[in-house]
Amino acid sequence: MAEAQNIPVGSTTAGSIAVAAESTVVSRMSAPPSFDVTDFPVPHGREEEWRFTPLERLRGLHDGTAVATGEGVKVAVEAPEGVTVETVGRDDARIGKAGTPVDRVAAQAYSAFERASVVTVAKDTVLTEPIRIAVHGEGGTAFGHQVIELGAFAEAVVVIDHTGDTVLAANVDFVLGDGAKLTVVSVQDWDDKAVHVAQHNALIGRDASFKSVVVTFGGDVVRLHPRVEYTGPGGEAELFGLYFTDAGQHQEHRLLVTHNTPHCKSNVVYKGALQGDNAHAVWIGDVLIEAKAEGTDTYEMNRNLVLTDGSRVDSVPNLEIETGEIVGAGHASATGRFDDEQLFYLMARGIPEHEARRLVVRGFFAELVQQIGVTDIEERLLAKIEEELEASVA
Repeated sequence: MAEAQNIPVGSTTAGSIAVAAESTVVSRMSAPPSFDVTDFPVPHGREEEWRFTPLERLRGLHDGTAVATGEGVKVAVEAPEGVTVETVGRDDARIGKAGTPVDRVAAQAYSAFERASVVTVAKDTVLTEPIRIAVHGEGGTAFGHQVIELGAFAEAVVVIDHTGDTVLAANVDFVLGDGAKLTVVSVQDWDDKAVHVAQHNALIGRDASFKSVVVTFGGDVVRLHPRVEYTGPGGEAELFGLYFTDAGQHQEHRLLVTHNTPHCKSNVVYKGALQGDNAHAVWIGDVLIEAKAEGTDTYEMNRNLVLTDGSRVDSVPNLEIETGEIVGAGHASATGRFDDEQLFYLMARGIPEHEARRLVVRGFFAELVQQIGVTDIEERLLAKIEEELEASVA
């Protein structure tokens, strides 16, 4: 059962805040996958998968006019003992193992990268410290590919931190062996003019557990496409996301969980806050349960908090079920303004308005911040939220 809470047309904010919550089901929700960029036509913005994206702001990533220039990005990997870090060529068999590009930008990134970074955690290795991958933009345009592979029963936490200024198209692959456990925290804290378009592919082994936490703050345009598939029964995927969209920013998160194996689970929770003129957030949540995926248990939810007039949210949950033999499946989407009753409750107890707003927003994001599990990233995230809120009352 889909849930949607929209601002009434007759309200005082109608026209300044646009909300969309739909449940239109479209099978697969993307073009046939291909590593060849010529298999994808140049998008014009009328296609379902591109209709929300400001193509003119992608700096040519979508139409083939973008070429690698300048310094691009610098990638630094900090890994504890027991981890192998390699830089490999395009012919390495591990590249593309987790998934195939499903749009023109992802295919362009695959066709254009020269060297890939491969991080491997060996079988039965349990890491007590996170692997940290710093991706720093140094101007220009770049195409990248990253592979993170865990052997059977290995356990790891990976933090991918994006900073600086660049135009980046990339593919990131996560390959989990049977019984492995991987937590990935991807932070998008770009400078104001950066453009970041990426496809994240997770291939989950039998009885393996994958948790993704996507945190998006910076950049002019950020468009991320996390995808999940399973290779054996018992796999679990948790996809969490937190975004704070400011004036003029476009932040788009498009997810697809394909249940192609029996007795697997998935849970998706994304939350966003928006403020300022022309702040635009897009969340597309697609779950496909194939006929052979009996015993599937899945749920997806998106919540958006609109802090000021002039912002727009498009939230589209999709659920396609090809078998009736499932444990459960559902989705929910809700978007609304700041709750004046909560604000009044706090102010009536002597808390100033700006502090009351801060407390409400912190509470809104609290459950997702706790999912990160890396103390310094959690503290940095909370500080960033405070910074954004200070800007809104300045």
